[in-house]
Amino acid sequence: MRIVITGGSGFVGGALATALVGRGDEVTVLSRNPARVRKDVPARVQLASWDPSALGGWTEHLAGADAVVHLAGAPVAARWTTAYKRRIDSSRATTTELLVEAIGKLRADAEREGRGPTVLVSASAIGYYGSHRPGEKVSEDSSQGSDFLAGVCGRWEKAARRVEEHGVRSVQLRFGVVLGAGGGALSAMRLPLGVGVAGPLGDNLISWVHIDDVVAMVLFALDDEQLSGPLNVVAPNPATAAQLARTMGRVLARPVMAVPAAALRLRFGQGAEPILGSLQVEPKRVRELGYRFRFPDLEPALASACEAD
Repeated sequence: MRIVITGGSGFVGGALATALVGRGDEVTVLSRNPARVRKDVPARVQLASWDPSALGGWTEHLAGADAVVHLAGAPVAARWTTAYKRRIDSSRATTTELLVEAIGKLRADAEREGRGPTVLVSASAIGYYGSHRPGEKVSEDSSQGSDFLAGVCGRWEKAARRVEEHGVRSVQLRFGVVLGAGGGALSAMRLPLGVGVAGPLGDNLISWVHIDDVVAMVLFALDDEQLSGPLNVVAPNPATAAQLARTMGRVLARPVMAVPAAALRLRFGQGAEPILGSLQVEPKRVRELGYRFRFPDLEPALASACEAD
């Protein structure tokens, strides 16, 4: 299979690119700065320039692709100023609209030239459900939340689904908190020089997932032609923030240091809400489709991630 990835040099994208080339797929990563990210992707991956704000020569790389995996987006773990909130939104919804436009143009030429991908697997997030739904289990059938991030995810997914108008299958991956070596939540929690583990120690629920399951579920979405629509990319057993921090401290044999909610709000402003929120998200659809988790439980997942780091 020939696959184009946006955001392919990031934490999830890099792991996915490695898995794809490992199974024999041809992978092209679109990047605004290919030379800078060369070290972050496998040697067998082709790198190409793209401008996510305008159609251009990069669309030719879509012409020969069987599938597109769209992972690009500005980091959410930042202080949400008004300007940065616009960046979060445009880097997701607006770039997806442009990507779908490019795919649509290629598919319109498909009868004449045989060009264009047949599936778009696009990132989203469990933020679709909002940041705080205590006492409620949510699945892909649950309603959209009403906060800023929920609105972004809704626009993001709506843009991705429009590719179906061009006869292209669409899957929206609602990622939970990703645990793995070299990135994700663990990098944020590990203090420098092995001093310890830091994090909020509340009873708010964290819907997490191991990076190996993330990659496996993306491959599942690419390969299963019957799969479309939203897919919760989370493990079946969420943990409280305190359990996450203390289990990581136990795995690393390091002390755990509490980070007060007030400190997080001071640092991130409104951007602290997803960190302090509580979501119990069920991976309903992948379970119905027979997916078997590599890491359904927290401690083995953290032990694997920390051992590989």
